[in-house]
Amino acid sequence: MPRPPDEGTTAPSRRRRNQERTRERIYATAVLLFSRKGYADTSVAEIAACADIGRGTFFNYFAHKDCLISAWTQDRLRKLDSRVTGRLRGGAGTAEALYAYMTALGDLNEEEPELSAAMLTAWIQAGWMAERRPELGAVFAGVVERGLVRGDVSGAVSPERVGDVLWGLYVGALHRWAGRAPDRRRGLLDTELRLGVQLLLNGLAPTSARL
Repeated sequence: MPRPPDEGTTAPSRRRRNQERTRERIYATAVLLFSRKGYADTSVAEIAACADIGRGTFFNYFAHKDCLISAWTQDRLRKLDSRVTGRLRGGAGTAEALYAYMTALGDLNEEEPELSAAMLTAWIQAGWMAERRPELGAVFAGVVERGLVRGDVSGAVSPERVGDVLWGLYVGALHRWAGRAPDRRRGLLDTELRLGVQLLLNGLAPTSARL
């Protein structure tokens, strides 16, 4: 007959699961409120009340409201990686990979337009645009770095600088798209992002002069 689990070992596991559920509830509640009201107009007290926890409990999981921006960013990067991995075949070239990333980013934002616009505003209001090296820029730099190894990217290229350029391209397109409310038709953002990559890869040279 199997022995019942030892209470001393199951209690920490149960506590950890409860903590994870509470954290997820706080995060999901905050994201919903940001989408409806905007980041600046949503207070910690309101998040706590809607998540049915005390205000002090909020700070046990998130040191300050800005931490929710970081949590959302990490969640978005995980979703991005999952989508791109599912789209790319083994040995995909740099151009294919960059197009796949931009298409996935366009889809993710267009699926949640109000939330995406709210979190872009949150990034700006929190000062993260100027103060932090963008993680997405590092992702783009990694794509270019792998292209250098394969030989389908010029050796004169700096992956970090190209990553920053692609990050700027993405944020600029996202900002313009977010400002088009309520006219955020599906495909608008993806089209602009893909055009930006095309221009970066091929420049403005005539088709006959492109590599």
